[in-house]
Amino acid sequence: MIAVPLIGGMTACKEKQKSEDIIVAKYVPDAPKAPVKLPKDVRATNIEWMGNSFTVQISREPADSSQMLKDETGQEYVDNFVTLNILRSDNSSFLKKVFTKETFAAHVDADFCKNGIFENLVFHGIENQQLKFGAVISWPGNEDEFIPLDVMIDKKGGMVIMQGKLFDELEDNDSLKN
Repeated sequence: MIAVPLIGGMTACKEKQKSEDIIVAKYVPDAPKAPVKLPKDVRATNIEWMGNSFTVQISREPADSSQMLKDETGQEYVDNFVTLNILRSDNSSFLKKVFTKETFAAHVDADFCKNGIFENLVFHGIENQQLKFGAVISWPGNEDEFIPLDVMIDKKGGMVIMQGKLFDELEDNDSLKN
């Protein structure tokens, strides 16, 4: 009977063994999201050009059949195509052209052409008797990294594409004039 309390006392003083296991929450990645696509966008602008009335119609649509683009996280994006239709006052077509980012391949580097998204084409007005449009190709999911392009249409329907100016460059040039 005396031995039982001694054994019990010895086990009570025994130090508990500490575990060196570190418990970490298991990483569960976010479930893949549906591909991001810009909504269809249709705009029409009535203008006076070369002494005549015209309507500039611009229609952006997702290019669902094109290759999916991905950002650095793997999120997929759908590229776009834009149809430009310049109509005379009698609704006959002066110019109809479908733009994809490949239209601008000679004006952007190969990586941007392959992996960028064609955001849109926007009418900017008349400059030197030509219709001026702005186009933008950007990185998927990052509208801050983009290439601006200018598209000029002459009175015969000829088209010239050139590198556009960034907003910072425009502001810098304006401050030099003042």
